[in-house]
Amino acid sequence: MSECTEPHPAKELVKVPTGIPGFDEVADGGLPSGRISLVLGGPGTGKSVLALQTLANGARDAEEPGLFLAFEESCAEIRTNAASFAWDLAGLERDGKLVFVDAQFSPEMTRAGTFTLEGMLTTLEAKVREMGAKRVVFDSLDVLLEMLHDPELGRQELRRIRDWLREQGLTGILTSRIEAVEQEKPPITNPFILFLADFVLLLHYRVTDRVALRELRILKYRGSAFEQNEFPFTIGPEGIEVGSFGLRRLDYPVSNERVSSGIPRLDTMLNGGYFRGSSILITGAPGTAKTTLSGAFAQAACRRKERTLYIAFDESPNEIVRNIASVNIRLAPYMETGLLQMHALQGGARSAEEHLIRIKALIEGYEPRCIVVDPMSALAHGGGRLPGLAVAQRLLSLAKSRGITLLGTSLMEAVDPTIEAAKIRVSTIADTWIHLTYVASGGERNRALTIVKARGIGHSNQVREMVLSNEGVNLSDVYVAQGQVLMGALRTEREAQEKMEQARVRTETARKRRELEAAEAEAAARLQALECEAEIRRKETQRQLEVERASLQRELEARRIELERLEQEQQLRESITAERRGMVRTMRRADTDEESTRPGPGEE
Repeated sequence: MSECTEPHPAKELVKVPTGIPGFDEVADGGLPSGRISLVLGGPGTGKSVLALQTLANGARDAEEPGLFLAFEESCAEIRTNAASFAWDLAGLERDGKLVFVDAQFSPEMTRAGTFTLEGMLTTLEAKVREMGAKRVVFDSLDVLLEMLHDPELGRQELRRIRDWLREQGLTGILTSRIEAVEQEKPPITNPFILFLADFVLLLHYRVTDRVALRELRILKYRGSAFEQNEFPFTIGPEGIEVGSFGLRRLDYPVSNERVSSGIPRLDTMLNGGYFRGSSILITGAPGTAKTTLSGAFAQAACRRKERTLYIAFDESPNEIVRNIASVNIRLAPYMETGLLQMHALQGGARSAEEHLIRIKALIEGYEPRCIVVDPMSALAHGGGRLPGLAVAQRLLSLAKSRGITLLGTSLMEAVDPTIEAAKIRVSTIADTWIHLTYVASGGERNRALTIVKARGIGHSNQVREMVLSNEGVNLSDVYVAQGQVLMGALRTEREAQEKMEQARVRTETARKRRELEAAEAEAAARLQALECEAEIRRKETQRQLEVERASLQRELEARRIELERLEQEQQLRESITAERRGMVRTMRRADTDEESTRPGPGEE
């Protein structure tokens, strides 16, 4: 034992990428370089596939040749088994980038108390130097450890492998099987390997709803952060692909461009249509026309000369084309020109992960601008609701990352058609959610449409009746009467009643208007007559006034003349009287002067 006294600057852990889609994202960059990585799993979980795929990807893409040591199967069997993958192992072997080594030991060799791996490792050193190997796989090392029958001897050989890898500067991958029923605390032949390894990966294989599911989880990773949750993975033609849920992909490009839904009235309700690159979810019970709206969207995209991919679960594309043609949606011409591709998948035949791999391959091969997945809820048939939800989320994430407008439908799981509940519950992550339902009344069933949400869009909150006819799809305003929503025949009957009532009201109004006009005319005539009568009376009164005025003037004139006459007579009388007085005085002058000087009668 020696004390570490020399200070060394801390170095960041170097990692080597595996090249396995999704795995490096979960492992935060890949496996630890120059260290031991342990892959645990039951039979059929894909331990050897993961190790060999990592080796092939490194040799082909990273210029890191590798060695594959097979402790259980022969090299010929491994080559045969791996021939189904598109890895071109034969080409890598020809180029000297990949070497298979048979490392099978007989029980007789391991029973000897002096058995070690030193000889084999010494032989491998020459091969490592010759090919410049950087990675090495010890496949099914547990087979050898079981043969040793001595845990201490097993720990000794594990340390030998660790030290040899460090000396050679190699990244080591060890695979070991465990019992599938005890994977939470995996029982292995030599538990010491769990502590020796710097990276431990647990692979799990199970069957849910008669569908096989594979999942992986990182148990430990010395010196590195990692995702600790369980992640699904599949084994396909390209090898293993891990469903990482797009852990690092949230900065999607966005667009303000609008694309048509294929139904003009729905575009109006959406204030111009869907956003380009957004995700649309259409939910509803069976028969509510979810596929019809999907077909309308696909037809509108093809009319814009945009490549469109239509994924149909559990229904033949030819049936879909035939059925929606009854509502004037014609997809056959676009299929003939190649502008539209329709593919049918069986929801319960494969796991949701396998369906995603298939859809992803179609997207990469066709590069569509628009995608329809009808119904997306069929993904829940491939292993349960939670895996289906995870795959649906990753599919939406994939579409967003590529700027693809995706429309998916989902079968409503609630018994009550008025309850808005999507089977795989992607409504929270979809940008636009359109819900279709039935309204049963008056002995008939009618379809209704409402927009539950549309992110970034000032959409209508009104319920519309969806009418399917030979001319196409039409959205009509619902009729609300006394708090009840009327559709179909009831609405037609109520509208007819309204029209009759309106006609009756118009007729009654016209009659009353005529009566009012007649009354107004009569009143105007009477008013005119009164005005004429008043004018006549005014003129008569004026004439009478003038006659009376003339009469008064004549009377006044006569009185004035009479007055003048009287005044003249008065003056004449006064003159006569004066004359008489004079005559009397004259006659009295013969008297004495005294008498003459006396005032006569009336002179005092």
